[in-house]
Amino acid sequence: FKGIRTLHPLLATICTPTARPVIAAVRLRQGKSADSRGAKRFVTEALATAVEAGCTGIRVLRADSQFYNTDVVAACRRASTHFSITTGMNPSIKRAIAAIPKGAWTPIRYPRAVVDPDTGRLISDAEVAEVPAYTAFTGRTKSEQVTARLIVRRVRDVAQPATVGEQGELFPVWRYHPIFTDSPFETLQAERQHRHHAVIEQVIADGKAGPLAHLPSGKFNANAAWLTLWAMSYNLLRAAGALASAFHAKATTATLRRHLVHIPARIARSARRLMLHLPQRWPWQHAWTQLFATAHAPPETA
Repeated sequence: FKGIRTLHPLLATICTPTARPVIAAVRLRQGKSADSRGAKRFVTEALATAVEAGCTGIRVLRADSQFYNTDVVAACRRASTHFSITTGMNPSIKRAIAAIPKGAWTPIRYPRAVVDPDTGRLISDAEVAEVPAYTAFTGRTKSEQVTARLIVRRVRDVAQPATVGEQGELFPVWRYHPIFTDSPFETLQAERQHRHHAVIEQVIADGKAGPLAHLPSGKFNANAAWLTLWAMSYNLLRAAGALASAFHAKATTATLRRHLVHIPARIARSARRLMLHLPQRWPWQHAWTQLFATAHAPPETA
């Protein structure tokens, strides 16, 4: 993107099994900023928001390799939150993976094919193993070093099939995808939950299909304000969907706009009262009236 004006936002979401993610924190930085810049403060802000939003169960921060540093791990532990962070393939991790016994790898098959982050191909089979005690950040002081689990997923590095007259594969070649975590869940469950952090891509795609399509402008502060307003409107629509019905709690923003916002109705005034006329046999009438009744209910008293 050299010579092209770009954006560099940071985005954190809160994910639950019963609804689409909501945005916990968002920040816009200059395009030349490193991904890890400001990660500690950003993670602290996102985790505090999760607590305020009522996330009282087991909290696990899932992040990519740019958040693999001792400051992010320390922020998680201060907030009583587990961490699950993708790591790079540095020499220490390579040595740890090489020391895994051959019989320690557990084959897994994905019910739905997942996208390989390195090749973009769809894969259905892999193997998972765990290093139960791996010490990270050994280049820092002893107080900053962290010992936790290193869970490794490996997939076959399938080369192009040999043509006639060429030699085929002599031995299997693997590509490794390690994660560093103190998750309390068993190995396969922890690995599966970590891969689900890609759900944040749905939020990004949702934004690009709406307000974020109008960026960037020529002013950084204008872009930052627009990004914040998008996050606020996104969360308000998510709240509206959750109040409307179980279906709308998992619906996309475009569906919420079509079903709950852009409704075929007209406003009339009668006897000094405003009347909202809705169409008959409208398929989403019960969800909309549920949302309306809940939003306009009298406040509860202590």
